[in-house]
Amino acid sequence: MHDLVIRGGTIIDGSGRPGFSGDVAVTAGRISDVGGKLGTAHRTIDASGLLVAPAWVDVHTHYDGQVTWDPQLAPSLWHGVGTVVFGNCGVGFAPAKPDSHSWLIQLMEGVEDIPRVSLEKGIPWGWESFAEYLDVLAAMPRTLDVGAQLTHGALRAYVMGERGAKNQPATSEDLATMAALVKQAILAGALGFSTSRTLIHTAIDGEPVPGTFAPEEELAALARAILAAGRGILEWVPRGVGGEDRAALTEDMKLMRRIAATGCPVTFLLAQNNSDPDQWRDQMRTVEEAVRAGERLTPQVFARPICTLFSIAGDHPFTFLPSYAPLKDLPVPERLHAMRDPEVKRRLLAETDPNTTGMSLLYQNPLIWQRTYPMGTPLSYTPAEKDSIANIALRDGRDPREVAYDLLLGHHGRAFLMYAAANYADGNPNAVHQMLSHPLAVLGGSDAGAPRPRNLRRQRSDLHDHEMVARAPRRRSASSAARVGRQENDQRDCTALWNVRSR
Repeated sequence: MHDLVIRGGTIIDGSGRPGFSGDVAVTAGRISDVGGKLGTAHRTIDASGLLVAPAWVDVHTHYDGQVTWDPQLAPSLWHGVGTVVFGNCGVGFAPAKPDSHSWLIQLMEGVEDIPRVSLEKGIPWGWESFAEYLDVLAAMPRTLDVGAQLTHGALRAYVMGERGAKNQPATSEDLATMAALVKQAILAGALGFSTSRTLIHTAIDGEPVPGTFAPEEELAALARAILAAGRGILEWVPRGVGGEDRAALTEDMKLMRRIAATGCPVTFLLAQNNSDPDQWRDQMRTVEEAVRAGERLTPQVFARPICTLFSIAGDHPFTFLPSYAPLKDLPVPERLHAMRDPEVKRRLLAETDPNTTGMSLLYQNPLIWQRTYPMGTPLSYTPAEKDSIANIALRDGRDPREVAYDLLLGHHGRAFLMYAAANYADGNPNAVHQMLSHPLAVLGGSDAGAPRPRNLRRQRSDLHDHEMVARAPRRRSASSAARVGRQENDQRDCTALWNVRSR
């Protein structure tokens, strides 16, 4: 007799084949049989009308802080995720000297918008080295399996202090020390190392993530350290990933190939940008060329349009204007009242954003209003082209910035605008579908743990066609696990791919 049988569901078994109706049996914590009617069990679950699939392996999250105090890691748990990997985008919390705690928190807040107060109150610290960080994580019983990566930001600051934090060049001694720590971290259980090179990623003070300007020599030294450890992967956020610098994106793809040619596996974020909607195709051709040459270069593909929500209570394209500075810290009702003042509105509409890094690069994109939409009820992440701010302004004979400004003040300041920063440059998600269908791509980029509205929380409803649903669990589980250095497990094995430390 089985311990558990899940009966009558549509089984998506992770192999990539079409779904089929049947039962799944579990005995002693492992999947013991899959197929037709599987007999009796101590407990049964009726899955009629439901999909039954392997848990997702989410390779791109930002639970670095939350994982130290939360054994459940919602919302990932609620959406069928069984394993999360964090330490992405070059930001994390180990290694960490005691006097760098506040700085690391502000770096994470700036890049991933995780509130400082939550991190300050939640993180228990109690570690300095990466191995000690893993010890803290391993001491907590968990609902999900977790895997951590060493990050360029934390590593540079730990080894180089202020010089590293301010992106100054590393000396030969710095490189040797950083490489040694990378190898030590991976041998202790890190799944890999991550770096970010986009100017969109900045700390609260506007300083780009340490490592943003790292030369090829530094990246190659760290890649060789990964190789010396005998396992691990290099996660990379390329320059120009958001369309802010198309030429730089092309150059970074070439650089990634040279690093991958060392033998170190490289994975990077891939998205359709608004500035050049077909540039992602060139990137995929580069990946194909790399794979034919024996290099391991893997794109992580988002599952839907990548969106940022604008609101008066949060961020929006007027946030960094000079005249907005006195309004930033006001309670929302007072801020709303001030923004309704005609003179304040006139000044804000006349000003330009002075920043050259961070989210300002997206706000300054001349195509922003063509890809910004009012959020209706129910919320839609695939709005119609006619509903863009640019098209509303065209119909009304008004300036798009004024239209956006007025809409933000609607519903007593509770209105939202959705900016499709990537993966919606054609006014539809077709490019996403094509990227997801590519055999060399894996699903990634959920940013779970960061509050910005992203993609994998809705991926199951957005991967709507039957063929894509059948392929999704493989891309989200076995294939994704293999890309971050784990071998594909037997699909009958219910045990963890990893728990804190790679085995």
